[in-house]
Amino acid sequence: MPHPVVIATSFTDPAVAFAKERFDVQIVAEGDIDAAIDAAAAKQAEAIVVFVSKVTAAHFERMPKSVKLVATASVGFDHIDLAAAKAAGIWVSNTPDVLTDATADMSLFLMLGACRRGKEMAQVMADGWRRGFGFNELLGLDVSVRTLGIVGMGRIGQAIARRAKGFGMKIIYHNRNRLPPELEGGATYYASLDEMLAHTDVLSLAAPGSGVPLITRERIALLPRGAVLVNIGRGSLVDEDALIEALKSGQLAAAGLDVFAAEPAYDLRLRDLPNAFLTPHRGSGALETRTAMAMRALQNVAAVVDGGEPGDRVV
Repeated sequence: MPHPVVIATSFTDPAVAFAKERFDVQIVAEGDIDAAIDAAAAKQAEAIVVFVSKVTAAHFERMPKSVKLVATASVGFDHIDLAAAKAAGIWVSNTPDVLTDATADMSLFLMLGACRRGKEMAQVMADGWRRGFGFNELLGLDVSVRTLGIVGMGRIGQAIARRAKGFGMKIIYHNRNRLPPELEGGATYYASLDEMLAHTDVLSLAAPGSGVPLITRERIALLPRGAVLVNIGRGSLVDEDALIEALKSGQLAAAGLDVFAAEPAYDLRLRDLPNAFLTPHRGSGALETRTAMAMRALQNVAAVVDGGEPGDRVV
């Protein structure tokens, strides 16, 4: 008999087909963890699969003893109370490695959209574009002559660097530790973030958040006037009040943002700025990538129901 599993997210069709073939699956409403727990109790399910919905200590207290694993179909796992999971004796797994390329692509999309005034041009076209532009109107910024400073040179940061090199950009980076030369790809390392900022035309954030803003008003002031900020890491990396001030003053020419301090109820002052190019946290939102993420989560589930441990065990 197939092992019972509850999925609390809307997977792509190929992943759903695999799950139904491999397990006795019940799919509940997107993000409804309480419904998932109720279904797990009714079916005596061995695993619950989630995406980015919060799984709290109260949720773990309610989980039936049959549940051995909460598998998140994401790289990040800060939405899951790991201490509570450990106390309940329940494993947590994630899906590393599979969204690197899609997220790096999004970073370049945001960078180009911000530098080339994509938001304003899209509005011109939406309004019908009924007048020509003068020689010096609606001018953007060439990325090829700019220096890209990357904060967080992990897999995604390195993928961003490889793509940016294709545009002819000079690459510098700040990381907790310097990478081996074979992974640097010719990029220049700065042990001091503040020192790097002074040499950065486009700042790309690809680091995990810590709850305390890394890019503060003081650090934005260290960037050359007219720099561009791109964030595909975490919204908590940036002081949004300081960001908005800098976008209004011209200290920052533009920003490209896929993540925000509050999601989905983000600060609407950003919406109203013509030089803020925004996307709704869709860094991994490509069909192939989301399928790969789902399959990785389901592989972790398969390992557990087959009597082993999840390959991507977090706790």
